[in-house]
Amino acid sequence: MSIFSTLFGTSKEKSDKIEILDPSAFSEAITGKKVLLVDVRTPNEYGSGHIKNAINIDFFNSGNFERSFEKMSKEKPVYLYCRSGARSQRAAHKLVGMGFEKVYDLRGGYMRWR
Repeated sequence: MSIFSTLFGTSKEKSDKIEILDPSAFSEAITGKKVLLVDVRTPNEYGSGHIKNAINIDFFNSGNFERSFEKMSKEKPVYLYCRSGARSQRAAHKLVGMGFEKVYDLRGGYMRWR
């Protein structure tokens, strides 16, 4: 069973570090606070509209994705979103694997945000 947990990111240890927030809770968590808000979509998607103060780190550009996050504090929470929620969920698991302590993911992604 542990091989499936590793492959699909369903282990309890990882799930404790990832929290999926609905748009209203996500908005409340990031509004008026200095947080690390990351849009993991492509630069073209980001350019067509994004959440205010979000930085763009493309999940599909894996070398840049990892390099960008290696420089950041792993103790501070990270707030992620993508288009629909699938990509950011994969990104969240990757970040936990890199040692990040707490990752928040926007349920339904940018499509639900708007």
